[in-house]
Amino acid sequence: MRFIYATYNVLHNCIDVTTFDGYVLRIDCGKAEEGLKTTPCSECALNALAIDNPLEYATLYLDGCMQARVYAEDSLELW
Repeated sequence: MRFIYATYNVLHNCIDVTTFDGYVLRIDCGKAEEGLKTTPCSECALNALAIDNPLEYATLYLDGCMQARVYAEDSLELW
């Protein structure tokens, strides 16, 4: 599926994605992050990603790579 653009909807805490086919997908961020194993740092990074780059957030969610991104964020923490 090819996307045109995505925006973060503050009122519903979701990502609205518009596709080239004319469909509008709504991804609920709370439901998308429900089963993830996160730390406060990676949770903050996911929130920033949803707000600043919603198209990448939607792509990660739809490809099923969100947990890998969380693990990558956690491995960048300074000890």
